[in-house]
Amino acid sequence: MTAAASDDAMASGPLSALGEEVRALTDRSHVPFSEEPRAAGVLLADGRWVPGVRVESASFSLVIPALLNAVTTAVACDAPAPLGVALSRPARPDEKALLDLLPQAHWRQTSERSFARDEAGALPALQSALDPYLDAEPSAPDDAAAEARRLAVAHAHVPLSEFPVGCLLHTPAGAVPGVNVEYEDWTRTLCAERNALGTALSYASGEAQAMHLACPRAARSTPCGACRQLLLELAPRATVWMDRRGKGPESASPTDLLPGGFTGGFLSSV
Repeated sequence: MTAAASDDAMASGPLSALGEEVRALTDRSHVPFSEEPRAAGVLLADGRWVPGVRVESASFSLVIPALLNAVTTAVACDAPAPLGVALSRPARPDEKALLDLLPQAHWRQTSERSFARDEAGALPALQSALDPYLDAEPSAPDDAAAEARRLAVAHAHVPLSEFPVGCLLHTPAGAVPGVNVEYEDWTRTLCAERNALGTALSYASGEAQAMHLACPRAARSTPCGACRQLLLELAPRATVWMDRRGKGPESASPTDLLPGGFTGGFLSSV
């Protein structure tokens, strides 16, 4: 089969089916400023797929693009290798650039809205979406902190900083994991807290109730400024528990973490 014929088969097969799923998810996007919903899906080696939606912030530069959202969810969930990508809209240069940053993968565009790994061969038939929730949700703060530490060590992708961070976001649907994911292009790096918040929106998990955060290499760490901003906007009523290892977790509200924060209430759509 020629490369062109192979691409046609992919575009009309698993990636086409994934594209239909992705387009149905655009209403989960959080786009109060652009009002331009976007969604993406990552096809895994076992046929499952990972959704991602665009998440905007009143601080515009903190936007989480749909594809980055999906990719970082896959990392936090320790998912199998991604083999394909489908987008709800025609691909943009920034989405192609992100794929080029993924470790040990070379991608080719198979249609205006889809990509496949060069080495993928025949793609698996599309299965159900990846379940991101923990099998057993820790109820005690100390247990949740320990699980966040485990996630950080096991799944964080931190080749640049070597500073793993893990978190659990507790939602009505279950506990969503988050880890920090770094790339050579620092602008595409996503912290654990924003990773989990983005996953929760992609899966329509409901309003966040609490977050447990752990930094195994720094017992006194707190969320960075970018994460404080997103917590204030997306989880304003959640309690943030910060692991203090042996001293009991410390708690704070998003307002405590970012007093006088800007939520964009007076911004018009752009």
